[in-house]
Amino acid sequence: MSTVERARIDRRAFVAALVAAVPAETLFVTGLGSPSYDLFAAGDRDRNFYLWGAMGGAVPVGLGLALAQPDLPVVVLTGDGEQLMGIGSLGTVGAQQPANLSVVVLDNGHFGETGMQPSHTSLGTDLAAVARGFGIADSVRISDQDGAAAVAGRIAARRGPTFSQVLIDTDEPQRALPARDGVHVKNRFRAALGFDTF
Repeated sequence: MSTVERARIDRRAFVAALVAAVPAETLFVTGLGSPSYDLFAAGDRDRNFYLWGAMGGAVPVGLGLALAQPDLPVVVLTGDGEQLMGIGSLGTVGAQQPANLSVVVLDNGHFGETGMQPSHTSLGTDLAAVARGFGIADSVRISDQDGAAAVAGRIAARRGPTFSQVLIDTDEPQRALPARDGVHVKNRFRAALGFDTF
């Protein structure tokens, strides 16, 4: 299969615009690597839950959070490689239909954390079409830098679940690293939601 032509969205600028446009109470769960760096660079918040090494785990964590906190918007921010690893989780999202869950995949068409090998999305896999096939009817591909406003509007509307495949460039901005202390991240996230920490 031929290589798919890629968009040139600046991922860091897109994430910053998205974070600035969503409701302040939005809960974010990030997949490993670049999505965590980009969310942290956009402004560290107690409502950011960074997953450091749980490849394929971002959507399941976000889904559980969305079901447990139905009055809050929940955004999973992840990459194409991480989403491909956990592709079956989209089927559970489609079955559960949480209105407050939005999955945003930053898709550069490569496995960025393991050496930039081409991922399936650079070889023809359309993740938005896959998500629709799993029952997430509101699934789109974003190829324009200004698309962050539209994604934020869908998040705020909470008529989800929604899925956005954001076609980003392969540039690698300087890493902005959030805390790697999982207990700290968990405790401050729980505290932001009004739960005891332990």
